[in-house]
Order: sequence, then structure tokens, then C-alpha cells
Amino acid sequence: MAKEIIMPKFGFTQEESEILEWLKQEGDSVEKGDPIAVVSTDKISMEVEAPENGILGGIRYKAGDVVPVTNIIAFVLQPGEQAPQAGAPPAAVKVAKVAEAEAPKAGKTVEQVEQAAGVSVSPVAQRLAADKQVDLNLVQGSGRDGQITRKDVEDYLAAQIAGGKLKATPAARRVAQEKQIDLRTLRGSGPGGRIQAADVAAARPAAQAGQATLSGLRILKEIPLIGMRRTIAQNMQRSMQEAPHMFLEVDVEMDAAEGLRRLANENKVAGTPKISVTAVIVKAVAQALKQNPIVNSQFSSEKLILYSDINVGVATALDNGLIVPVIHNADTKDLVQISREVNDLAQRARENKLQPDDLSNGTFTISNLGMFGIDRFTAIINPPQSAILAVGKMNRVFVPDEHDQPVLRNVIAFSLSADHRVMDGSQAAKFLTDLKNNLLNLGEIVK
Repeated sequence: MAKEIIMPKFGFTQEESEILEWLKQEGDSVEKGDPIAVVSTDKISMEVEAPENGILGGIRYKAGDVVPVTNIIAFVLQPGEQAPQAGAPPAAVKVAKVAEAEAPKAGKTVEQVEQAAGVSVSPVAQRLAADKQVDLNLVQGSGRDGQITRKDVEDYLAAQIAGGKLKATPAARRVAQEKQIDLRTLRGSGPGGRIQAADVAAARPAAQAGQATLSGLRILKEIPLIGMRRTIAQNMQRSMQEAPHMFLEVDVEMDAAEGLRRLANENKVAGTPKISVTAVIVKAVAQALKQNPIVNSQFSSEKLILYSDINVGVATALDNGLIVPVIHNADTKDLVQISREVNDLAQRARENKLQPDDLSNGTFTISNLGMFGIDRFTAIINPPQSAILAVGKMNRVFVPDEHDQPVLRNVIAFSLSADHRVMDGSQAAKFLTDLKNNLLNLGEIVK
């Protein structure tokens, strides 16, 4: 009997993956566990394995296709066996779309509107719609073949009616009318989810955006906005639109921390990794987050969520984008453990061998561009977190000593980007002050 090979689901909220490459071709013999394809989530690439011995057949998608999770992508067949004909995706629930001229009735469930003419709804979107009592007839799908995704339901909720009309500023309504954009399809960045003029301007139709390409210029290369690059673009745009960023900076003398780090490396036990500057910063940051729980938090429309778990992500540059592996429970680990994890995660990130758990549940992010010669910079918050720390390179600079005499010191510039909805300037400043003190007194926090 033909054995289905489905697009695996690597995370709870994941709805689709892109097929990057077929490692086996139609008609190839495979054994159970053989890698047959490489697929990409929004963050990492993973291999899909053959579920049993047989012959690969009935491949339904080509490299480059974006496929909903749990959809059948191929089969393992036995000699003489034929692959079943392609049918409806098993993970999708069919719902009828109401004609534009027809006013839909509110309160319908997925089951009540299930009709033969429909488009599909992803399982995550279905659960969210049921939880929030959203009539899916009112939601415009943006997924493959018009599929309604979780983001579509979230966007609809953000534009929900209050007092009988959409929450949108007069300027936003005017711009929407001029650009012929449906306000119900937008997520508002204003108070209470109110749609602002900037939200409408940023959501101009793709056809209009495409007209901005300059004519008469030679194109070096076109990079499709898919996979990791698309996820980074969406997350960063969402972060800047939704989170009012505030930026604070502090310069920290690193001589004491560097002295302790060098001493530890000179006396390290055989087989243990060298203590890295990144590990020192992660340790100091973890302690500062423990001292300032408001920074280790998340904003939601109804409450602020402060986490007791301190999971520090370290942004890592790849050839095709950026990825943020996570040091889980960083506050409970010593410098050797943190160094070992930082090295391991960075190596596996470059080799494309990270697992979903390596990227999950980060509560704070460090972005270090010091190795690229950058003195100081500001970073964009990595949603749904409420802050990110930008780290510049270590410079030798003259600073006044206790007698106001110039002395050379190792100094790093730290810049905190914080969500002003979550914390005030004084709270963000206290975090930076505590971080500075932790680095100046590193020996005290690593005992």
C-alpha cells in the first residue's frame, strides 16, 4: 500500500514550508530514514525522511513550492504500485467565501459554512477563529490558493469594529479610499489597534509597489522574498510599526571582565572551550534580566507577560539572512557552559543543522556587530520580545581615572532598544546600569 509522505510541522504555529531541494527523484529506491527532500520553515532548513523502504513516486510539488504543513508531498510505493491521484489537502477545512456584494451573516462556525465552493483554512487559523468567535466568511485569505492563515485572522481581529465602525483615523480612511485598500485587511499600530495612515500607506497593493522599479537600469540579481528573508522582512516591519522603540546607550569599561576572562582561559581545564566575550556578555545580560524582570517580557493587547525563564538569543549572521539561536535558562549556567553552547549553536547555524528547539522561546536578544568593526548601532526589537541589546566592538579609548588623568581602557558601547509600551525610560535605564555593573564586577556574578 502506498505510504504517504507529508510536509512535517516543526512548530506549533507553523503553517507552511518551502521545498528547497529534492534529494531523491521520482522512481528512486529509498530506505526508511533516507533523506528525500530539504524543506525550509521560516527560520531553518530540515530534511524530510522516507517513512519506509520502497520507491519514491507521486511527487506532487517541485523545488520552490510553498506547501501547507501535513499536505502530502509524495509517496513511498512498492514495486508495481501506482501513486494515488492528488486530492484535497487533508489538513485543510473547506469554507465558502461570501460574494463581495453579499452581506455575510455573523457568528457562523467553520462547520456551518462548509460548502463545495470553498477555500481552505489552516488548522491554527481555525482554532484562533473559534476561540475569538470570528466569522471566517469575513476573513480574506492570503495563503496559497487563498488559504486563510493565522495571520489573516489576526489581521482581521486587529481591525475589528468598535461602536459599529472600524477603529481607524480619519487620515487612514482617506488614504485607504484613495488607494482602494480594504481597511479590514490591515492591522493597526495605534492605541487599541487603531489603524493609522502609515499602516495604510505601508499596505499599498503589490501591483503599485512593483511599479517603483526603475526602468533603463541593468539588474544585477533578483532575490525572491521567500523563506527566511520574507520572515525577517515581515517581523522587522511589524516590530517597527507596532512597538514604539526607545533607544538608550551606555559605554562600559571592559578591563576587569577581560582580565577575568583571560585568567580563566589561561587556567582552563583540558577539553573545555575558551571563554568568549559573547559568553561574558550573555552571562551579564542574564543577571541583569533577573534583576529587571520587566525587560524579560512580552506585550499583549490586554496584559504584560513577565517570564521567569531567562532565555537569551544570540543573533547569528548567515549568508542568506539572520537567525537567533537561544541559550535557554542562561541565568543558571556558568561561563564554560554558555561558551560551549554559543560555539555549538553558531557552528550548527552555519552548517544549517539547527533544530526547532534551538530557536524556540527566546525572551531577549543580543545582536553583536563588533566583529564587523561596528563601533555602535541600534537594533530592531525581535517580536514578541520587548527589548534587544546591540553590542559594538571593543575599542581602546582614553578615559579619565580617579585623578582625572587620561588612561587607556577597553570600552564597548551597548545600545538597548526597548518597547515603550512595556517599560518606561527609567526601567530601561536601570537594566543598562545593572548590566554595566555586572560587567564591571563580573567576578561577583560568576562565583
